[in-house]
Amino acid sequence: MVYTALMSVDGYIEDRSGRFDWAAPDEEVHRFVNDRERGIGTYLYGRRMYETMRYWQTPQAVESQPPFIRDYAEIWRAADKVVFSQSLDDVSTPHTTLVRDLDPSLIRGLKATSDHDISIGGPTLATHAFRTGLVDQCHLFVSPVAVGGGKPALPPDVQLNLQLVDERRFASGVVHLHYLVTT
Repeated sequence: MVYTALMSVDGYIEDRSGRFDWAAPDEEVHRFVNDRERGIGTYLYGRRMYETMRYWQTPQAVESQPPFIRDYAEIWRAADKVVFSQSLDDVSTPHTTLVRDLDPSLIRGLKATSDHDISIGGPTLATHAFRTGLVDQCHLFVSPVAVGGGKPALPPDVQLNLQLVDERRFASGVVHLHYLVTT
């Protein structure tokens, strides 16, 4: 399973106000993300991340956007989504299943039977997956900004041993770090 996060250089996916506009990828980074996301067959989300990501399902929101933005919307729409939430009554996007509780055996079953990569989105849900050893790799996109606090990209109470397998620097100063999670 793959965990991807756009984060500040001090390790946050959103600042203390809940904002993350400082991490918006430019065209070069977005195209790179698009190419990486093509292999994802299923996205796993918590409620907040799902509510943020369902924007990509809205045709009128993306139809006037540049081709690289529309490309991402197509990638996202084609994938299956599983939303883990006890507070949502239903989901509003196609190819989406609502599950009440994060059951590691369910995710292990998905991993064992999927022909494509599975992505887990959002640090709260990912923390549970990291704790149970379900995350195999991380793609961290580090933005050249320190926000001084907020929601951490990586679980603060889980020791992770990571092996760097690739990195890339973009003209904007964003750095992509690809790690394998080792035991």
